[in-house]
Amino acid sequence: MNLSPAVRTFLVKVRDHDILNGAAVLGFYLTLAIFPAVILTMAVLPYLPVADVDVAIMDLLGQALPPGAADMFRGVVSEVTQQPRGGLLSFGIAASVWATSTGMYAIMQQLNTIYGVKEGRGFLRGRWVAICLSLLFVGLVILAFSLVVLGGVLQDWIGARLGSSGWLHVLFSISRWVIIVSGLVLGFALIYYLAPHLKQRFRLLTKGNIAAALLLIFASLAFARYVQSFWNYSATYGSIGAVIVLMLWLYMAGLSMLIGAELNALRHHADPDDATRST
Repeated sequence: MNLSPAVRTFLVKVRDHDILNGAAVLGFYLTLAIFPAVILTMAVLPYLPVADVDVAIMDLLGQALPPGAADMFRGVVSEVTQQPRGGLLSFGIAASVWATSTGMYAIMQQLNTIYGVKEGRGFLRGRWVAICLSLLFVGLVILAFSLVVLGGVLQDWIGARLGSSGWLHVLFSISRWVIIVSGLVLGFALIYYLAPHLKQRFRLLTKGNIAAALLLIFASLAFARYVQSFWNYSATYGSIGAVIVLMLWLYMAGLSMLIGAELNALRHHADPDDATRST
């Protein structure tokens, strides 16, 4: 098979950086971090003046995840969001933030490997960057789904005055996914910009950012469909089947992120005006 030099270079970097095993590492750490992140996010939502954001988040997770894994999230969300919990915010927030940042810290180390730089920020500074990135990502999730909810409110308002129609539903369905994809692209752009230990210019729209967002959405939807239609994970793994499915989904999320990082790193090293410099 004749491959272009760019594709061959990309495949060589994927092999040299062993991103398949790197994605497995991220899948493990993201499994440890995702539930504290959900608890942290959902603990904040009852204090925000936007209703039904938790419903929007769970609706998307229900579409992207196989039923068993989505049910685990629903259980956590229903327990945390039944009422505002000041105790959780005042006493448990530090532990939740620290646990959430473990996944981000692992991402930082993997991106350093891909960009070919050494981590020189020290443990405390590195962990602080991971915490800030985690809080930033939680904020982006809340903002994106708040916009989704407000779009639904706007759809109901327009439908009540102009009448409901098929084109209106299609328009707002497209708008919903535009918001979600835009939020993912922005989130990946910020992670690729701030997580590795190097100086670079911030770029919102790059091949890596867009590829990571689209790969994550496509892989999530395809995997959910596959598990729901062809794989009886409960018969294979029993009661821990949902956990296995969740870890596989997080593995694909980590793989999508590392593929996007490889594309951005190739562009970064090829750009003479954006040479790597340790911070």
